[in-house]
Amino acid sequence: MTETPPAGAPAPGTYTLDPERTTIRANVKAMFGLMTVHGTFRLQSGQVSIAADPGASSVQASIAAGSYASGNTTRDADVVSATLLDAKAYPDITFSGEGARRDGDGWVLPGSVTAHGTAVPAEVRLSDVREEAGGARFRATARLDRTSFGVTKKKGMVGRTVDLVIEAVAQPTPRP
Repeated sequence: MTETPPAGAPAPGTYTLDPERTTIRANVKAMFGLMTVHGTFRLQSGQVSIAADPGASSVQASIAAGSYASGNTTRDADVVSATLLDAKAYPDITFSGEGARRDGDGWVLPGSVTAHGTAVPAEVRLSDVREEAGGARFRATARLDRTSFGVTKKKGMVGRTVDLVIEAVAQPTPRP
């Protein structure tokens, strides 16, 4: 079934995600659920292909696992160490998705996240997709179960699910 993009959506085409203007926030419960830890990751690269039919659209993105920052250097070192993300052995966390479909007031983009050497099916929920200054702006969320990636240490101290909030900006990809 062909879907119609929402009013104000970016024009069909290929867009490059801007690492300097994209924010990836990760929120996870800690201390047996008594507190929430807020951290960020840095986008390395990404590309969005917007089709006239959103069901034919796709996204590929890569973040640096070692870029995790929460404002607590001891915690940050622990998260990127072999205890959790093992960023030396698995430096990239990637998302690849295609086939956006309408879901209530927003869109869902099914795909997979690869982290810690393991690919896991994931859905990214898009709540805001719009044209901005000739480019595109996206707001997306996803919930990941860290144990699905084999990241199982520190039970209780680090929650099982990680909620991601992505605010991304992309510009049209120049044609060669």
